Amino acid sequence: MSSTTSSQPTLGAQFLGDGRTRFRVWAPRRKHVEVCLHHASGLRCLPLEQAADGYFEGTHPVPAGALYKYQLDGGDTYPDPCSRFQPEGPHGPSRVVDPNRFAWTDSAWRGLSSMKGQVVYELHVGTFTPEGTYAAAAAKLPLLQELGVTVVELMPLHTFPGRYNWGYDGVALFAPCAVYGEPDELRRLVDEAHRLGLGIILDVVYNHLGPDGNYLSQYSQGYFNAKYPNEWGDPTNFDDGEAAGPSRDFFVQNACLWISEYHFDGLRLDATQSLYDASPTHIIRELVEKTRATVGSRSILLIGESEPQDVRVVAPKERGGYGADAIWVDDFHHSARVASVGRSEAYLKDYCGTAQELLSCALRNSLYQGQYYTWQKKRRGSPLLRTPPEQIIFYLQNHDQLANTLRGQRLHVVAGYARARALTTLLLLLPQTPMLFMGQEFFASSPFLYFVDHKPELQQLVHKGRYEFLSQFPSARQALEVEGHEMPIGEEAFRASKLDWSERTRNAEALALHRELLRLRREDPVFAAQDPSRLAGAVLSQHALVLRYFGNGQEGDRLLLLNLGTGLDLEPCPEPLLAPEPGKIWRPLLSSEQVRFGGMGAPPLPGEGRLRVPGQTALVLASAEENPA
Repeated sequence: MSSTTSSQPTLGAQFLGDGRTRFRVWAPRRKHVEVCLHHASGLRCLPLEQAADGYFEGTHPVPAGALYKYQLDGGDTYPDPCSRFQPEGPHGPSRVVDPNRFAWTDSAWRGLSSMKGQVVYELHVGTFTPEGTYAAAAAKLPLLQELGVTVVELMPLHTFPGRYNWGYDGVALFAPCAVYGEPDELRRLVDEAHRLGLGIILDVVYNHLGPDGNYLSQYSQGYFNAKYPNEWGDPTNFDDGEAAGPSRDFFVQNACLWISEYHFDGLRLDATQSLYDASPTHIIRELVEKTRATVGSRSILLIGESEPQDVRVVAPKERGGYGADAIWVDDFHHSARVASVGRSEAYLKDYCGTAQELLSCALRNSLYQGQYYTWQKKRRGSPLLRTPPEQIIFYLQNHDQLANTLRGQRLHVVAGYARARALTTLLLLLPQTPMLFMGQEFFASSPFLYFVDHKPELQQLVHKGRYEFLSQFPSARQALEVEGHEMPIGEEAFRASKLDWSERTRNAEALALHRELLRLRREDPVFAAQDPSRLAGAVLSQHALVLRYFGNGQEGDRLLLLNLGTGLDLEPCPEPLLAPEPGKIWRPLLSSEQVRFGGMGAPPLPGEGRLRVPGQTALVLASAEENPA
């Protein structure tokens, strides 16, 4: 297997700026490859020369904007596997794009240097706004900046078939989807984020390609490796034979392209557990190293999704890790979900939703770090205890966890407003990096459902697959099989998932809660420290916990009290973490039940050192002088 990969783009159609374009494609199963230009009068085909290792390449007088396909062995024509744009979708011709035409204004932007202090906001371009375009998303960015978000994470933009899709069925990985706009409109979205001081990263999918419009096998079967399992499609090849070298290079160059040609501040790697690689240098490490080499003095962040919560994703190279900056951890969501709805089904069956679980997440980053996991009938997880908390991403909602429910309903809908406010307070003040899902900040009523727009026969197969997936939840299976619940995955689901931005004004109290908590996280010196050595906690009851954030002097300490049960009188009060510093008392900073946040009102503290935590409430207290001068 060749291990030579490039961090600079050499594949696809590279416009040279002088009216010429250089074409390069890997097609080892072919003897002849020609570039066929689409003109009003028909096709004009130009030859490519066969080079080493199965590549074909050549430079021709082809301008930016030209449409083309590759003709293979004198037969059918296919889109460029590394096409920079597919204006007519994945089955149409590719377009030559000049990446240097756009006038960037972000030369002073230095990128994202670390996860410390970041607040991530995940969004789907097609449903984030009524228009569903890059331009419309750019117009909303000032609202995210004002909220306190620091990093915007876009769900995948790889070109997909049809009018709408989550993006995980992408097939033209180098081409941003035309449904959302032109390539330069995507660049303008990134440029606007940087103008506002926002980082922006992109979710990329390298473990499989979608089922419709994937022409890679016409060029080489070596892009795929059937020896590994993959529930979403043919697994990609990173370690099998001589083909693994060019296949690795294809995906590495794709990652580098988003960073170099679109100025993204990093990537979120989807389902890293399905990036199978037995090579001496794992593909995740290579992606991390090569993308960082692309940016020079600019800093980027690489984030990995990992269902098994594999510490290697973020562990440094010298400790056998891959060196990414952060990892998604599902345990916090799963425990909070069970605490919210009282149901422990399917992949949630190993969670009880207790205060102990939430506290263990806060203090130890995750719950399952190698213990037996009943749902999978094996051990799950790896030791994350010593991982800096900012490298751990927690969330109460994301695209998967909303759509993996029968109706895709938001947390406040299924748990009630009070519990949603209390859990939001916990999430946004923990030392781990929080992630919000679009609309969460104003308690959006729109669900987020799974949706695709495939050909009828494929749409039926996908619908059947979603039906079977949701049926792992006994309650959902009952609804589908007995009650006859209809589960849309087409246009109805897509349109239902669009945000209603008028709710941002109507639900001003929820927005105020998120804004105030993010202000505390950013400006309060004790919360902003995000220092796990200055954090301690205890369980107060099955549904209540306390976290104490220790200050380092005049700033004093902070208490976060969370009670998801009924009202709790802490008398007697044998937990020493509840004792204020000598000569000080606890004064309220915030209650999730304050009227300004949409609550029922926050009663005063009883006084004389006593504490009472109302039910379904989070209290934030600060130590202060008992008798200030």
